[in-house]
Amino acid sequence: MAHKNQAVASAPLKNHQPKAAKAAKAAKAERLPRKLYEAELYRLQAELVKAQEWVRAEKARIVVIFEGRDAAGKGSTIKRVTQYLNPRIARIAALPAPTEREQAQWYFQRYIEHLPASGQIVLFDRSWYNRAGVEHVMGFCTKEEYARFLHQCPIFERLLVEDGLLLRKYWFSVSDAEQQERFRSRLEDPMRRWKLSPMDLESVTRWEDYSRAKDEMMLHTDIPEAPWFVVESNDKRRARINMIAHLLSTIPYHDVQRPPLELPSRPPAQGYVRVPREMQTYVPDHAAALDAHRRE
Repeated sequence: MAHKNQAVASAPLKNHQPKAAKAAKAAKAERLPRKLYEAELYRLQAELVKAQEWVRAEKARIVVIFEGRDAAGKGSTIKRVTQYLNPRIARIAALPAPTEREQAQWYFQRYIEHLPASGQIVLFDRSWYNRAGVEHVMGFCTKEEYARFLHQCPIFERLLVEDGLLLRKYWFSVSDAEQQERFRSRLEDPMRRWKLSPMDLESVTRWEDYSRAKDEMMLHTDIPEAPWFVVESNDKRRARINMIAHLLSTIPYHDVQRPPLELPSRPPAQGYVRVPREMQTYVPDHAAALDAHRRE
């Protein structure tokens, strides 16, 4: 599953090679048509709402792990998954760097705190697999800690599945050329520049190291009880559709009949008098100022 085209991996971001640009452009040309994408995405999101109701009614527990290359489309896919879901049922776990206290704990301990209770879904935007990826590649853990993780992770996940938790693991795969283009786009966009960190840019020069780490991770943790599913994400539209469709296909949900709701009639007024507006502080009417400016 390692990528063959490594031409850009050792090149600084500013020295973007024409061949890589052409490859990325060709990949983008194969994007799923917008109308087809939006129609299918909406249909799948409606199914996610049904699945959510099943989770609530059946008191199921679901964990979905999103891993993959930087800028592979994990975050944007998570947004589409949760767009119409109840945040009290489906929540996102995106943990920061561990604190000093957490570093002194069992490695999996801080992730256990974020596992779902009955009737909940948790989407991990990166997960305990940090140890097999960035921590290992960047030297943030020892060789002994890395080896212990590869040994314990399958055991840990088997325990979760044995306890009835539905665990789904997705690896978002993007080409080096497409990743380079996405990094460049973020650098040039002040609204998305926050998505880039020095660690992200470091991954450009360590492409093969991350490829080897991913292969080793999957060798040890792609187990029957919790297999890995690879999402090709050069086209984000296709990646979102494919991932959501697959997730739904692995959940044994069905339509849940909810009690019918009926909007009641408003009762007649009973003498309440609203306090004067001057007694409350309102936000300035910025919209009215905009509208007045438009009419000038």
